[in-house]
Amino acid sequence: MFKQKKYIIFDLDGTLLDSVGMWNEVDRRFIYAMGHSAENIDVQAQRDAKLREFKASEHPYREYCAFMGKKYGSALSADELLKLRYEIADELVANTVDYKPYADVFIKKLKSLGYTMIIASTTLRSNLNVYLTRNRNIIDKAPLDSVFDAMYTREDAKEMKPSPEIYNRVLKDFNACAEECIIFEDSLIGVEAANAAGIDVIAMYDEHSACDKEEIAMRAISYFKTYKELMEKLSWEF
Repeated sequence: MFKQKKYIIFDLDGTLLDSVGMWNEVDRRFIYAMGHSAENIDVQAQRDAKLREFKASEHPYREYCAFMGKKYGSALSADELLKLRYEIADELVANTVDYKPYADVFIKKLKSLGYTMIIASTTLRSNLNVYLTRNRNIIDKAPLDSVFDAMYTREDAKEMKPSPEIYNRVLKDFNACAEECIIFEDSLIGVEAANAAGIDVIAMYDEHSACDKEEIAMRAISYFKTYKELMEKLSWEF
């Protein structure tokens, strides 16, 4: 699986971190703060659709917040709504997000084997900084900056996934060829981005991407339900 690979690239939210559900809670609270109930709204499907629509925008999350404000009748500006959303998210990002089971064990093992470890995520740099400095769940198990040699965030690419731009940026910066790399992703848009970059991708199951699991599995070289299952497949002790 890792034969002739030198660079191991991970998506963050939903792949390494059990965080997609947290962002759904953020958007439910965001809608409530604008005076509406999110009880019958599929906030994830709505967010994913809009971020895909705005993927080429210079500020897709600002566009998303502008859409939300218009839909739910807020008088706040797009910038004010963006600020509000991340104020809502701050506590949850710092205190509730954690590694998926055995993900921390897996990445530390890869690091010990000498692979170059890279994060390529569409999360904002501000969220990554919280994971690096304030989230004890992550820091106490495997501090990201002790495992990963480089970390790319939303600010490092003009277009969001499923555009392959962030992965092409990694190839260019490391002077690497696609055959030397392998990507871990959880979502359809992430797997599509890896496919478009011509890089092998292993998919990790996430309940919030379960509706796309058949297409994800078709596009990935392997699809695992858990990191424990993956390590058992590799016959690694843990």
